[in-house]
Amino acid sequence: MNDWFEAEQRIERAFELTESRRWEEALGEVDAALDLNGDNASWHAQRGFLLDQLDRYAEAIDAYQAALDLQGSDVDLTTVMGIDLIREGRFAQAVELFEELSKTHPDFEPAYCHRIIAYTELGEHDKAEESFYLAQQLDEDCPNCFSNIGTSLAAREDYTRAIACWERAMELEPNYCGLMQHIAQAYKALGNTEKAHECYLAEIREDPGNTDLLFELGELLLESGSMAAAAAKFRQITELDPEHVPSYVVLAELLLRADEAKEALECLEKALELDPENPALDLKLGEAHLLLGKDREALTFLERAGSAHPESDRVAMAMGNCLLRLERCQDAAGCFGAILARNDSSAHAHHNLGVCMAVMGRHEKGLEHFLKAVELQPDFALAMHKAALACIRLGRWRQAREMIGNAVQILPDSESLAQLSKGLWRFRIKRWLYRLWWPVRRLYR
Repeated sequence: MNDWFEAEQRIERAFELTESRRWEEALGEVDAALDLNGDNASWHAQRGFLLDQLDRYAEAIDAYQAALDLQGSDVDLTTVMGIDLIREGRFAQAVELFEELSKTHPDFEPAYCHRIIAYTELGEHDKAEESFYLAQQLDEDCPNCFSNIGTSLAAREDYTRAIACWERAMELEPNYCGLMQHIAQAYKALGNTEKAHECYLAEIREDPGNTDLLFELGELLLESGSMAAAAAKFRQITELDPEHVPSYVVLAELLLRADEAKEALECLEKALELDPENPALDLKLGEAHLLLGKDREALTFLERAGSAHPESDRVAMAMGNCLLRLERCQDAAGCFGAILARNDSSAHAHHNLGVCMAVMGRHEKGLEHFLKAVELQPDFALAMHKAALACIRLGRWRQAREMIGNAVQILPDSESLAQLSKGLWRFRIKRWLYRLWWPVRRLYR
């Protein structure tokens, strides 16, 4: 008798705590009550509800099953159990459960409605549509049905129809959570960035602290070329969530592109602190150190990146640049050569390999790579400049003058090109005097 009374008291206390949304404490009271009297189906059901509030869906399923075992069939308990099976990724079990429910209760619309999403996740879209139309016969204004079939259509890349279904769901239920985000994603997939941007902003107005939404908007801005606006969004995310590693990584990438290496390094070091095993950080850390002139520190990170991504052209390019600055020209040439072995159409790899050849005194070979870089990228003024210098070394004055003229047309305000153009005749005279003096010099040996 005392155990029964204590159990009832515990349940009363659990209800009070539930009303205050103190889920953990309420669950503790229900567990204590069930320890005293485990044969009460409604208490197991209450336990399942509390576990759902705590996102402990696997345990909630067991609680609902215990309630059903004690109570027998119950439409509402079976439905929430089926929903939790979907949440847990147990889609086949959910389908089986809802199919049984529709056999015993053929007019119960949720048995068809929730089956749509389970079939969608299983990739059985024909059955998803069949369930949708069966549900429509029972309730043609169910927003969940339109939401679920929209997900199925989007999975099949039928984005236009998916948008129409989601918009219908929002007409039926204006406060339907998350649908505007799905609509934005669909417009993005269709290439309509303006409409996608509009939808993201509408959803963010409803949920301004949602970092997932802000991140997707940032990616959209990035893809549309709005770099400054994208960077602002990623900064906003790091302010809202200082542990949001992906935002630090993307922001660092943008800063590296803008040659803001110091701030990029700060972002990367924060990301490294939060996620020390993140392999995506090594390359960016190497590039940031390289931009800051910290070549040996850069090499450490780039070697790790090279081990993880041996076929990456970007890693090889950064590694080659680092080795070149460390005066390891032969090793640097190997990096640029590896890029060209995979892709001979890389103008920058040809240019950099040409620099290696020039530094090693192989000016003819260097000139070949500079000219190839210009062929691949006709506005590559730096390669033209280097080609002109190689031509001067080789005594090809006309070709040097032509290269300088082409480069000046692209960069008319370049001081170095102007000086090279003015000094070309001096190089030629020096070369002529050197050739004249050489045989005389031999006489004095």
